[in-house]
Amino acid sequence: MRPAFKTLAMLLTIFGVLLAIHGPLLGLTYYWDEVGYYIPAARDFYHSWLLIPTSTRPEGHTPLVMIYLGGVWHLINYSAWATRAAMALIAAATVTTLYSLGRRVSNREVAAWSALLLAISPVFFAQSTLAHLDLAAGLFTTMAILFLLEDQEWLFALTASLAILSKETAVIMLPVVWVFVAVKRRRRDSARRRYELSALAAIAVPLLPLAAWTLYYHHVTGYWTGNASYLTYNLHSTLSPAHSLLSLLRRVYELLLGGFDWLLTASALAGMWWKRREGRNSKLEIRNSLATSSSECRASDFALLAAGLIVTYLLFLSMVGGAILPRYLLPIWPVYYLLAVIWVMQLPRVPARLILTTATACFIWAWFMNPPYPFPYEDNLAYADFIRLHQQAARYLEAQPGLPRILTAWPATNELTRTDLGYVQKPLTVVAIEGFAPRDFADVPANSFDLLYLYSRRWEPKGAWAARIRAWLNVEAKYFDYHPQEDSQSLVASYHLRLLRQFELRGQWVKIYTH
Repeated sequence: MRPAFKTLAMLLTIFGVLLAIHGPLLGLTYYWDEVGYYIPAARDFYHSWLLIPTSTRPEGHTPLVMIYLGGVWHLINYSAWATRAAMALIAAATVTTLYSLGRRVSNREVAAWSALLLAISPVFFAQSTLAHLDLAAGLFTTMAILFLLEDQEWLFALTASLAILSKETAVIMLPVVWVFVAVKRRRRDSARRRYELSALAAIAVPLLPLAAWTLYYHHVTGYWTGNASYLTYNLHSTLSPAHSLLSLLRRVYELLLGGFDWLLTASALAGMWWKRREGRNSKLEIRNSLATSSSECRASDFALLAAGLIVTYLLFLSMVGGAILPRYLLPIWPVYYLLAVIWVMQLPRVPARLILTTATACFIWAWFMNPPYPFPYEDNLAYADFIRLHQQAARYLEAQPGLPRILTAWPATNELTRTDLGYVQKPLTVVAIEGFAPRDFADVPANSFDLLYLYSRRWEPKGAWAARIRAWLNVEAKYFDYHPQEDSQSLVASYHLRLLRQFELRGQWVKIYTH
């Protein structure tokens, strides 16, 4: 069988497996940022071919994922199932590409373990069917690295451009690539000078689509990116040394320690130590084969490129971005897993395989296990519980007689007013507030609403250690704008409320009150 057909067969097999595993989730309505931006923006393209949305505030994101979803809906029809399946195809392509990259820089076993661990890692698994930008950026970034290592610079230019058009922050891979190519260029002889000039031109090409998009966005909106509130939250409020340092520490934790990644990181460090102890060659080895200079060079090139990409992403994301969401690291997670597995496999074969098998079991456990500290629901399958609770609440509110004014916070405001999101059949009357912190209720009079729709906006288990550390809460409030939700009993007393209905599911809750 030709390599292209093998790759296609692998892609379709992985796609089928992902659809089967995610089967109960494929019909779920949309979650959080999907509700707030990505689905409305994609629907604007679907209905009116708009690259910049008008039914929601434009945020400056490059439009490839919205174009992709709009195209899928034109082919299949608009539905949550079509959206989830379309994103699962991107996830399957990412896993397949990582396997190909693993084969390129190491061997079949390393490639297989890397692809498996990526596919079942909690964040990647949860994001595999969610309509966010980071998954597509991760696919095309991984493809770009593969083509760069294969000296196919124009294919690199294409896939790097697609990564940037998926999410504009992918542009930060380019300085890493330029440094990598400059280092690699020294190894070439003068006979390849013309080839090198072509390669240098190719690696600069991905700047062009970003420049074109930026100019177009500025022409339409008057902003170079985002909007006034978006820039304040994601850039102006983050430019302080203390905020950057704290963000960096959290990013390092998310990549190297969170979700049982600490097991791989610790084992990779042990693999490095074992290799030095055994007195092996300092370059990475290809197990089960004679280490040729070519294979050593490929592995060394990958290690250099992967390390540069990881460090650059961590530093960049520590300086921009108000929300500290692990999914923003999806573009570098594939190379992290491949690099970690390469080093773990430097250990003796039996303990190395035992470690990777244990990591596999722990990753699957983490799909369902919530940590004993606050975390975004979208980091594992807790997001599905959030959706199901809000579906129940929406059905209940829709059945209320009359047109009650419902006081609640985003994203529930969108869920109850936009019928295209799948929560309600008719728009309900909503009174919107920013959140459920005490300050958000300060100027809300009792006569401005008929029903109060409260829900757990963040995983905050009772007795969580973080909630008992006053200094930590002060840091969260000062640098990350975190404020605990107002106690429901205080609201009951202040507004003279009574509980009308309550829904609970695995630690999350919804409470609906009336006067």
